[in-house]
Amino acid sequence: MLNIRLSRPEEATDVIAIWKSSVDATHDFLSTTDRNEIEIEVVSFFSEIPVWVAVDDQDRSLGFMFLDQGHMEALFIDASARGQQVGKQLLQYALSLYPNLSIDVNEQNQQAIGFYHHMGFVIKGRSDLDGQGRAYPILHLRMPD
Repeated sequence: MLNIRLSRPEEATDVIAIWKSSVDATHDFLSTTDRNEIEIEVVSFFSEIPVWVAVDDQDRSLGFMFLDQGHMEALFIDASARGQQVGKQLLQYALSLYPNLSIDVNEQNQQAIGFYHHMGFVIKGRSDLDGQGRAYPILHLRMPD
């Protein structure tokens, strides 16, 4: 059984390890330089945006999400926990807090796009660049009105 809770400061290392595991499994379109830069950005988010973690019965982190006032900034699942409903449960929790949740996803991340479509999200827009100006197109998703 999963428990979803706010992360603790001492879990930052675990969250970064999950991010690395997930990105390695799903973001093969990132250059090494961009991946390293984004990792630094993810570390900085830890002190700026609430981090929700999904933990198992032994309190091990299996996935996390950054939520910022109705917008999901990130959702990452440890590669070893993929296919175990961790992402679905985190997303459902986010929707319970913010029914009009919005999400941005890399256009090249077809697995994530399929997941969000399966969960009911629709594309509301597209940007040619990511939030830091890199050439990774972003799809803007939201639950239908």
